[in-house]
Amino acid sequence: MFYRWLSNAAGKLTGLIGLLFVSFLPPVVLLSTEIRQYALLLAFLASALYFVDDAFETKSVAKMAAFSLCLYLAMLSHYSAFLFAAALGIYALVRIFGERPPVGLAAAWVAGQLGALALAAFLYETHLTKLGAGESRTVLQGWMSEFFLRRSYFDSAHDNPLLFLVGHTFGVFQYFFGQLAVGDGMTLLFLVGVGLLIRGQISVEGRPSSRRLGIFLLLPFAVAACASLAHAYPYGGTRHVAFLVIPGVAGVSVALARLAGDKWRRGFAIAAVVLVACIAFGKPRPPRMERADQSVTHMTAAMEFIQQKVAPSDLIFTDYQTDLILAHYLCRQEPVVFEAAPATFEQFSCAGHRVISRDYKGWQFWADNFPEEWQRFVQAYGLKPGQTVWIVQAGWGVGLPEDLQQHYVEFHDLYFESFGKNIEIFKLTVGQPITPATK
Repeated sequence: MFYRWLSNAAGKLTGLIGLLFVSFLPPVVLLSTEIRQYALLLAFLASALYFVDDAFETKSVAKMAAFSLCLYLAMLSHYSAFLFAAALGIYALVRIFGERPPVGLAAAWVAGQLGALALAAFLYETHLTKLGAGESRTVLQGWMSEFFLRRSYFDSAHDNPLLFLVGHTFGVFQYFFGQLAVGDGMTLLFLVGVGLLIRGQISVEGRPSSRRLGIFLLLPFAVAACASLAHAYPYGGTRHVAFLVIPGVAGVSVALARLAGDKWRRGFAIAAVVLVACIAFGKPRPPRMERADQSVTHMTAAMEFIQQKVAPSDLIFTDYQTDLILAHYLCRQEPVVFEAAPATFEQFSCAGHRVISRDYKGWQFWADNFPEEWQRFVQAYGLKPGQTVWIVQAGWGVGLPEDLQQHYVEFHDLYFESFGKNIEIFKLTVGQPITPATK
């Protein structure tokens, strides 16, 4: 669908180059392999874009209805679709006022937009307003902006707006192409492609290019940037702006097709060189996990260790990242029933073991926060001195026992089991003092 839209809008060579990028750029491939919504999001957004353009070209009410349906499905896949929908809305209004389409077509678009607003209101009332209930800030503006993606939100106290937008726009392309130098070059090519379109210096298969396409390619970036400036959504080199791959790759493809002089072999060769550079020299952004450490044999060995070494009377304490993993593997992929737990904790039982974890705010343990989390856990569950607790950590950025050995005297000789580089298990005794190591 992305190829159909881009080839119609900017020529078949441009569409082919764009298709190669969205199919083989490593970060885009990784997005589609994760158990997340981004593959569906991009599929529905590309389809919506194709149908809205085709509806205006053919004056088809049915295709306008198909556009609305795809937009709804995108909105139900991931909330970032709201930002893309805003850009599409502005783009459609420009076409409506500029082209004066039939009343029926304009009415179909208006009806679809009213449906989208109703869906947005429904999702807001039934879900978004419930996030962060009882807190001073929502989860989106609290947990994400203050910890997880702090640098991807504009901070008026520390950031210059212009430098923030420029730097993070380069970060978007660095993320999509997976190689810093290539990403920087593609940012510049994107701007060149957009500039050529807006100035009308590109012809699409014998006809003048549409300046509207250049304007549209800028709109999603502008909407996303404004959302970040308003501290409402992250902007930069993060998967949360995956929807920008559509306009980003499209703009780059326009520039590369022009650079190739609309010669197919030359255009294919240029795209292939860019892809090879990204695959051969690209480095995944942290957090990352080596392929060998993703082997299921490590997880199988870890689960066998828990069954053999952890007594049913011993508690298992984890961070939230590990909680998600244990709920899948320790429970043998069966439905997990969460039990009543003290505030800020989650708890469930599987395979004869009781697992307690922090809630989403305790995503990962490290030396700086573990002592406080440990004391909170001991007090919340009224544990007695001498009781054994097993600490399990699995996932990205694992390294708690090594971190504790380095920063706390009592843990210099801490023994732990490792299963690859991303699963570690050790035990602690309640009542053990924790004193920071002197530097």
